[in-house]
Amino acid sequence: MNPRMMIYEYTISDDKTKLDLAVIHRFLSQEAYWCPNIPVDIVQRSIENSLCFGVYLGEEQVGFARVVSDLATFGYLADVFILPAHRGRGLSKKLVAFILAYPTLQGLRRMLLVTRDAHGLYEQFGFQPIDNPENTLFIKLITSY
Repeated sequence: MNPRMMIYEYTISDDKTKLDLAVIHRFLSQEAYWCPNIPVDIVQRSIENSLCFGVYLGEEQVGFARVVSDLATFGYLADVFILPAHRGRGLSKKLVAFILAYPTLQGLRRMLLVTRDAHGLYEQFGFQPIDNPENTLFIKLITSY
């Protein structure tokens, strides 16, 4: 399956062969607040074991997101970004819409994400705070890279 969507001159694709590991790693390790200094081998392994979506201007990758999922009941949306020079064009909205409409993610019971600063974006798609946060637990196995 290789769905694609054009947004003006931008394209969104699930084709992992188009992903630019250097662009993804540079953003995640140097600009993302959630995983500073993440090693490239960890990024590579996360890509290999996730559904991945790239945003491209021509052949240049300018955005990324991935979903960790069993493809039956649950999905976790992670590492969503648009490079700063390409922000303000609605690309993150188009990327999230593309992911939520992605055929193999249909019928999931729950999709989860964690964000410090993009609540407004995700609320447009129905994401909301957890109803009973006291029922949700997590363990932080690595505190820094």
